Amino acid sequence: MCLEKEVAELSTFFRGTLVLMGAVFLSKLFGFVFRIQFVRIAGEEAVGIYMAAYPAFIFFLSLIQLGLPIAVAKIIAELYAKDKFGDIKALMRKVWKMTVLSICFLGPFLWFFVPFLASELLRNEEIEKTLYIGLITITMVTFSSVLKGYFQGLAKVEETAWSQLIEQFLRIGLVTWFLPYIVIQDSPAETAAAAMLLALVAELVAFLYLWMKYKRQKMKAVASDSYPSKPILQVALPSAGSRLFGSFTWFLEPIIFIRALSVAGVSAVAATSLYGVISGVFIPLLLFPAFIPYALSIVLVPAVSDARARSNKHMLQERVSLAMRVSAITGCFAATVFYLHGEHIVNVLFHIDEGSGYMALLAPVFFFYYIQSPLHAILQAMHEAKAAMMNSIYGGLGKLFVMFVLASQPGVEEKGAILAIGFGVCLTSFLHMATLRQKKEAGIGFTFFAFPYLLFITTVILRPLVWPIAELPWIADSLITCVMVGIGLILFRQIRLSDIRMMRKLVKKS
Repeated sequence: MCLEKEVAELSTFFRGTLVLMGAVFLSKLFGFVFRIQFVRIAGEEAVGIYMAAYPAFIFFLSLIQLGLPIAVAKIIAELYAKDKFGDIKALMRKVWKMTVLSICFLGPFLWFFVPFLASELLRNEEIEKTLYIGLITITMVTFSSVLKGYFQGLAKVEETAWSQLIEQFLRIGLVTWFLPYIVIQDSPAETAAAAMLLALVAELVAFLYLWMKYKRQKMKAVASDSYPSKPILQVALPSAGSRLFGSFTWFLEPIIFIRALSVAGVSAVAATSLYGVISGVFIPLLLFPAFIPYALSIVLVPAVSDARARSNKHMLQERVSLAMRVSAITGCFAATVFYLHGEHIVNVLFHIDEGSGYMALLAPVFFFYYIQSPLHAILQAMHEAKAAMMNSIYGGLGKLFVMFVLASQPGVEEKGAILAIGFGVCLTSFLHMATLRQKKEAGIGFTFFAFPYLLFITTVILRPLVWPIAELPWIADSLITCVMVGIGLILFRQIRLSDIRMMRKLVKKS
């Protein structure tokens, strides 16, 4: 009976992961289509302005959120496992108050900070309008994130999934059908601001959808008088610190990138456009398959918290092991395909010829990005949010230091910045692994990624010998590579027949 119960619980975890994975895939796909349309319609300079503003948008969002969405997901999962529905209602009342206070207190400071950020730090006053509209958008995103945390804690991933799909679908539609009519060829700044305004409309509709689902949610319990702030902040603030510093280093990224390139003799306008191509085209393409580990990381926080609350070590290790193995396999496929075919794919999809060699530099290190998100989620669920924060700090500082040193060198420039981004990814991921290895109950070390990464290296060497690259259309060419990787994973026993049987069983039960 106990075994049947564990299978049923694993089935629920698996079902939630599959549903969210499918939704995140579609969301990523729509987001990717949005980028393709945006680059083609707006042009590289407008994309550069938009992408230079985007890290600031994420930093401001992390600052205002205060880690509350993660705290909501974790605490509600624990309360729901104990049937404390009254406390859940009280928790949400308290979180709504804290969110409004955060917006009212921090919003005005950020509003007055925008001109200084645009003119002095980013050295481009044309970014100012995009930043202002981004600040308004943050309000919608903040409220939506709290609602997503609520549904994630209840293991109701469909609501989160549908909101993401609605938001991305609207962004594509608005950019495709409205942006061409408001593009100003002589003013990339106006075009970038218009794109951010269309994103605001999409976020508003997604929020209204989540709010409607939230109001229809009925719990047979009377809300407790009040939920204490301390347990919320104990989870929220370390998580906020980690996200805040991560987003802060990203916020500094375009600033240091532009300044370092100016030291090397590149103009601010050219550096902004170059940053837009790297951060708006190459990196999003690399991260497109990351919908799998991203979905796993969302599901893992409440799933691992639930297993720990029940003191079920077997369930905990099973969920952690499955998540990490799937993430490493995904990274192996992605790194191999993008290393061998990335440049051609960029040319076909985005009509961009510049950036030769970028993918060859990025793909080998971005393998570790695929395992970073689940590792971070597991650490948070196991009360190691502070350690995860410190790991992110060390990785972020390392990235910024290496970026300025390398990118400021004439002849190295943007390639040095790319190497720095990769260095930051690797450092953070290895620190996460080292921290988790100390948690014996997780039952995980460094070996889970060794064979997938070795297979990536092996395939990169053997693939041109098996079939010449770029002889076929890029889709067929990439499929041949994927088949080789798949065969290798089976031979290395990273994909096992027992896994396939278990997943079939879980799908049936789901």
